[in-house]
Amino acid sequence: MKKDRRLEDELRPEYDFDYAKAKPNPYAAHLKGRTVVVVLDPDVALAFPTSEAVNKQLRSAAKVVQRRSGTRTAARKARRPKR
Repeated sequence: MKKDRRLEDELRPEYDFDYAKAKPNPYAAHLKGRTVVVVLDPDVALAFPTSEAVNKQLRSAAKVVQRRSGTRTAARKARRPKR
């Protein structure tokens, strides 16, 4: 039996949101542009005890990528024939 597609798009009654009672997030302005959330797979998350450890490793990897891409770009420019 096929499900009616229209029923899948509607919210369940328990998710009914009363916009009249909604309040703005008081912390949103402080966090704007400063925070990015990335969801790690569980096995990856186990390798890092804190967010600082994740950031340290990502910064290290980013430096390596920047160095390599800079070296490759310079090497490509050197090999490219002038027109």
